[in-house]
Amino acid sequence: MNKDYIKADNWSIVEEGFEKENVKSSESLFSLGNGAMGQRANFEELYTGPTFQGSYIGGVYYPDKTRVGWWKNGYPEYFAKVINAPSWIGINVLVDGEALDLNTCSKVDGFRRELNMKEGWYQRRFTATLPSKKTVEVTVTRFLSLELDEVGAIEYNVTPVKEDMTITFSPYLDSGITNEDTNWDDKFWNTTKVSSEGNQAFIEAHTMKTNFETCTFMECHLHYSGKITNTPKQTDEKELWVGHNYEQKVAKGTTVTFHKFGGYTVARNHKGGNLVVASKKVLDKASELGFNALLDMQKKAWATIWEMSDITIEGDTKAQQGIRFNIFQLNQTYLGKDSRLNIGPKGFTGEKYGGSTYWDTEAYCIPFYMATKNHHVARNLLKYRYNHLEKAIENAKKLGFSNGAALYPMVTMNGEECHNEWEITFEEIHRNGAIAFAIYNYYRFTGDYSYIPEMGLEVLIGIARFWHQRATFSKQKNKYVILGVTGPNEYENNVSNNWYTNYIARWCIHYTLEQLQKVKTGYKEDYDRIIGYTKLKLAETEEWKEVADAMYLPFSEELGIYLQQDGFMDKELVTVADLPKSQRPINQKWSWDRILRSPYIKQADVLQGFYFFEDHFSVEDLEKHFDFYEPFTVHESSLSPCVHSIQAAKLDRMDQAYQFYLRTSRLDLDDYNKEVEEGLHITSMAGTWMSIVEGFGGMRIRNDKLSFTPRIPKEWDSYSFKINFRNRILKIVVDKKGCHFELEGEHEMSIRLNGERLVLKPTTKK
Repeated sequence: MNKDYIKADNWSIVEEGFEKENVKSSESLFSLGNGAMGQRANFEELYTGPTFQGSYIGGVYYPDKTRVGWWKNGYPEYFAKVINAPSWIGINVLVDGEALDLNTCSKVDGFRRELNMKEGWYQRRFTATLPSKKTVEVTVTRFLSLELDEVGAIEYNVTPVKEDMTITFSPYLDSGITNEDTNWDDKFWNTTKVSSEGNQAFIEAHTMKTNFETCTFMECHLHYSGKITNTPKQTDEKELWVGHNYEQKVAKGTTVTFHKFGGYTVARNHKGGNLVVASKKVLDKASELGFNALLDMQKKAWATIWEMSDITIEGDTKAQQGIRFNIFQLNQTYLGKDSRLNIGPKGFTGEKYGGSTYWDTEAYCIPFYMATKNHHVARNLLKYRYNHLEKAIENAKKLGFSNGAALYPMVTMNGEECHNEWEITFEEIHRNGAIAFAIYNYYRFTGDYSYIPEMGLEVLIGIARFWHQRATFSKQKNKYVILGVTGPNEYENNVSNNWYTNYIARWCIHYTLEQLQKVKTGYKEDYDRIIGYTKLKLAETEEWKEVADAMYLPFSEELGIYLQQDGFMDKELVTVADLPKSQRPINQKWSWDRILRSPYIKQADVLQGFYFFEDHFSVEDLEKHFDFYEPFTVHESSLSPCVHSIQAAKLDRMDQAYQFYLRTSRLDLDDYNKEVEEGLHITSMAGTWMSIVEGFGGMRIRNDKLSFTPRIPKEWDSYSFKINFRNRILKIVVDKKGCHFELEGEHEMSIRLNGERLVLKPTTKK
């Protein structure tokens, strides 16, 4: 794939020219989603070339049996697969009986596809010459409605170029689909009924094992010469497939338009269980509105989203395109409407990682949603973890922990652990710390303390109990140690005393003790309920404190730095600069054994800790650790460059901060990791937002108020972003001359700019 084939544009992702080797990558890059469902950018018409078909429904998954040659106590029985749902987008097109297939066309001219991020639609245009030499111009527009989030809409236009033609549109639904990602090639779906009524069709199916009941539906209309055809000429029904045929004689130079509305209804969203009836109601709404009115609604919905979440960059089109692409995909993936859903690493763009919930949500995504939505959206993400607390306690119990200790899963769909690599499943326990940190971060930013007495304190108690039991007292060190772990840097497994893990464990216990006291003082009723439910005793909390106060943190006296883990200095410390480019990326070129023995860091654990707990360390401390660890970091985790960009900006190393920003913002657009055809890196996209807001903008919470230390890359003329801080909307504009603020509302607001207190007066009314 040519990594530079995406054209630079402020508001759109644009591909020009049809190259078959780019098809699978573009299917990822041009993906659509609306928070409830999503699709890769597969062609509607027949395509016989290599393709990765993918349509996904939020929260619908299959428990694919874990594939390993051995078994240990507590090992997850399955890996939750986000499964390819029955397809509704298909529209085969015949030109005088000959199939339109870009893989077999003798010529494809003027091919252009665009993902318009400002308005939320995807479009292809091309002129195709078929093997018979017949030529047609085609324009296809597609979107997934934000307002009617069970519906997608397609407009397919065909214009004969040289002669009159008979154009046949054959829309279909297909449940005979398979997954790219599967362990045993199980059958994921059971199709129970295929039906057709007039210009509507339905496939009722449920997932095997998990029994998610769904109905895939469609309704179609053909428009030509001011007339609408709603009755198909022919209907075909098979066991797993239903299709219609619409035929139209079309004069040279005139356009026939075909509209298709389709999507999914899911039983958990509809009481009564009759999903065909529910689907008909959805189709009636969509059909009554029509394609153009639905598209207008789509544009308005996206305008509302962009009004709050947009980041503008003047003078650097690639940087502007990158940040908008990231913001767009985050909003396509999760809008906060349903607390049962979360943010998978691939969102609706692919199947890798199971599409499930990781610690990425708490560590990277919550700041974006807190600042660009109202606080209820982030609260829903925290509620998701509270709802899974009992499962987290079960997960810990399977591994031998007791007394309500909670270990949140590395990967989950329903609260159960479903990751199938032992060094991550059992050992990457730092995820517990990210969840506790998110509770702290949420209150710090929103000022909404109610979550902690209502839900969060129970979560914190379960996590503190886990850390207490997971630590071991070392007589040799006279300290508590944590053995056999994997930190965020997954290029070092089964290590002892990973600094980040030990540090966040210590912090979690201290923070939980603080919140216990605060809830006891201010929320007596909640406190009594929680103590009664958890059976927490004073003696137990004293044991926690003993562990936290005596936690061992590996440190090099010689270098004056914290060490990634015990034994890090025993490695052959050759920097990345001395690693031949032919060896990169090492995760694709080296054996796992060689990676584990190397000093190379996927993402720096110590710097992750310095990012979370910045206030605990001086700028000089940060500089010393950054200078030591960054040269060994290969940034082969999508979560790595954003943290480095933020910290480089804090150190006023703007050239380095800018390069890291470009890497995180264009990770997928420029396919840095050579894997974009598998899907996009959705959760790391929130880190791109953080790179600008927290990195260049220097936004922090200091003494309960917003604080900014803005900087600007030399490549930019200006940039701006908005923050919703405790229901106060603040716009920050930074240029070469300085910084100014625009405050919405009726009341003044006190902030700090470069350490100095500044009182802002409202500049715009709500």
